[in-house]
Amino acid sequence: MLRTLLLAGALLVATAGAAAAADFTPGSSGLGDPFFPDGGNGGYDVANYSLKLAYDPATDVLEGRAVVTARATQNLSRFDLDLRGFEISRLTVDGAAASFTRSGQELVITPAAGIRSGSTFRVAVDYRGVPEVIRDPDTSIEGWIPTDDGAFVVGEPQGSPGWYPCNDNPRDKATFDFAVTVPEGLTAMANGILVSSTTSGGRTTWVWKEDDPMATYLATSTLGRFDLTTSTMANGLPVYIAVDPQLAKGQVLSKLPEAVEFYTSIYGPYPFNSVGAIVDSAKVVGYSLETQTKPNFPYVPNEATLVHEISHMWFGDSVTLTQWPDIWLHEGFATWSEWIWSEHQGNKSAAQWFKQLYSTPAQDDLFWNPPPANPGTAVFLFNGTIYYRGGMTLQALREKIGDFAFSRILRDWAAQNRYGNVTTPQFVALAERDSGMDLDAFFDAWLYQVGKPTSW
Repeated sequence: MLRTLLLAGALLVATAGAAAAADFTPGSSGLGDPFFPDGGNGGYDVANYSLKLAYDPATDVLEGRAVVTARATQNLSRFDLDLRGFEISRLTVDGAAASFTRSGQELVITPAAGIRSGSTFRVAVDYRGVPEVIRDPDTSIEGWIPTDDGAFVVGEPQGSPGWYPCNDNPRDKATFDFAVTVPEGLTAMANGILVSSTTSGGRTTWVWKEDDPMATYLATSTLGRFDLTTSTMANGLPVYIAVDPQLAKGQVLSKLPEAVEFYTSIYGPYPFNSVGAIVDSAKVVGYSLETQTKPNFPYVPNEATLVHEISHMWFGDSVTLTQWPDIWLHEGFATWSEWIWSEHQGNKSAAQWFKQLYSTPAQDDLFWNPPPANPGTAVFLFNGTIYYRGGMTLQALREKIGDFAFSRILRDWAAQNRYGNVTTPQFVALAERDSGMDLDAFFDAWLYQVGKPTSW
């Protein structure tokens, strides 16, 4: 009788244990973005990345320790991070060794015990190797890109896993801490505020802190020989300007504070804790990127490029797309921002830019297609129409509804979605609310229909 009771009890415990184990399931290995379905992972939300990096340009070897602090959004039996290449020497979850496997960019982690939904956990990854330069569908390169004296580090849209393990999807924003060690004489730039730089044994460690939420692709650790100038705007905002001494200084960077003040006047408060620019000699890159607080330029930018990237601090960095096909919400806005800056400076007005571009014949399919909110494939993610026709959409809206309503839309869009993620339908809804007009036909013509819009 007693034995029977003991066996029954054991069966109940085993059954309960099996049921509890069944409650834990793997997080998804991607978040289903139409262009980059493997980017990002499900089951958790990252709060902070703490990155300790050491890089020697002579060998191109990057050593890193990444501590990812996250909150589980389901009962996790295992979860993924995104990481390309590198040898992993140690991986722990909450201090306990965890098993892991590799599959493409997926780092599949199985902790020693399941992680309960709502709980905070920390993943520490020690890794080492030569970073893999990432090539995008449009053949551009990104990630950790070697230069003559360091590395040019940019991540849009899928380059961040080329230098640190992350949840690589713009929907999962987090704060960042950086400690980047380089040979003495080199400067390591990163997002946010410079906390310290200390030199010992022929190596310098640069510590930066970004306390505002940031998408993974906007992180940078560009490093090399730089002339670093620090200053403060009238409102107390720290300014960091790093320029490769190989490059001519020019006067264009002196326009940066004025650009911040101007966009603040029309878009609302500057969203971050610092501002600046990184101007490197990175001839093989061919494009600039709005890395948060400090855009990266692979050459000395002209004025239009400088203000384009600064305007992204509002539209792209603070207010960020939910899925990559909506990239016009970044690039169309930044292109229009170039035009309104030109207008503000007493040069060609936004209306004149629109008129000039609209005169392009309808037969010019390469100019008019694909439409901004319907790029079709990742190959066209940064196509000219995303920029020009995207900017024209905003100017056409301005002319249709008037300056007062248009200005209100831009300010509301920036304020109501600060540090958040957005979609095109959300912008359409806001534009209709603030203007009091039915704009479905307008946005359909400008954003979704193939060919030159002729009526709206």
